[in-house]
Amino acid sequence: MRLTQLRQADLNLLVVFAVFAEERNVSRAAERLLLSQPAVSRALQRLRDMFHDDLFVRTAAGYELTPQGQRLLQELEVMLPRLDRLLSGSNFDPSVERASFRIATTDSAASIIAPIICRDVLPAATKVSFDFVQWHKGLFDELTHGSVDLVFSASIVDVPSPLQSQTVYDEEFVCVVDGKSSYRRAPTMAQYMKAEHIIVSIQSGIQIAPDKHLAAQGYKRQVAIQVPYHEAAVRCVEGTKFIATVPRKFVEGMTQTPAIKVLKAPPEVGGFRYVMIWHPRVNTDAAHAWLRAIMREVGASISRTQAK
Repeated sequence: MRLTQLRQADLNLLVVFAVFAEERNVSRAAERLLLSQPAVSRALQRLRDMFHDDLFVRTAAGYELTPQGQRLLQELEVMLPRLDRLLSGSNFDPSVERASFRIATTDSAASIIAPIICRDVLPAATKVSFDFVQWHKGLFDELTHGSVDLVFSASIVDVPSPLQSQTVYDEEFVCVVDGKSSYRRAPTMAQYMKAEHIIVSIQSGIQIAPDKHLAAQGYKRQVAIQVPYHEAAVRCVEGTKFIATVPRKFVEGMTQTPAIKVLKAPPEVGGFRYVMIWHPRVNTDAAHAWLRAIMREVGASISRTQAK
């Protein structure tokens, strides 16, 4: 094994490169690395000298990776997590080891999952913190690049290869309408399609679940308004003729009020599975394995509550 170049290299510079590649901003990278901005700039120049390449070039849109920079980043996305685990050991103890997990999800799933984590996980996992962020475009790219650790999504969402997923809990939809609405029970599909709807725009201007499932059956809802959050959709129905179609567990966790009515959705609307999605490079990472195990326990707790 020839290690001549490796012996001469400062491997700490690779960490600087990886963080800067995520942030594309010197001040933000310096903050994450606990370094000064001049120190980060000097490290970037040393990286250029080490690889005999610019690695980053400034454009009107910000910093862009050169082809050599792209190749280096692809290698580091696999190597650095493995090296980190080799140095920290094969086991993860959340009461001793510090870890911060960034998890992307919709507001509805966060309102169900986060309270359980606060009550049942964090009291024992004293060195762990969770950062929940909103679903947004480009999220799977962030998961691939490592700036997000885990994504929660309806299983009907197309997950790009090589990302992996596992079901956490099952969900079904309900229809939320004004408390004085003429609906007394679940609307028929004919009534549902005749009505105007409040859409929770998750991706590409649609509410993927249930709209993708409905589209496969030849249905398309009439949209009155789009909002980015499930809670906003529920709050919008009061005093209107509109229907908000939202996850049942989410509504059950809200404070009930006579201003709205919660009805079963037509059978054609269907349900969905909430899945967690991750990159396979962390399959053997002890900290991430602990995170996935915790989420499976959270899902089991949600299912037990539903069964009561």
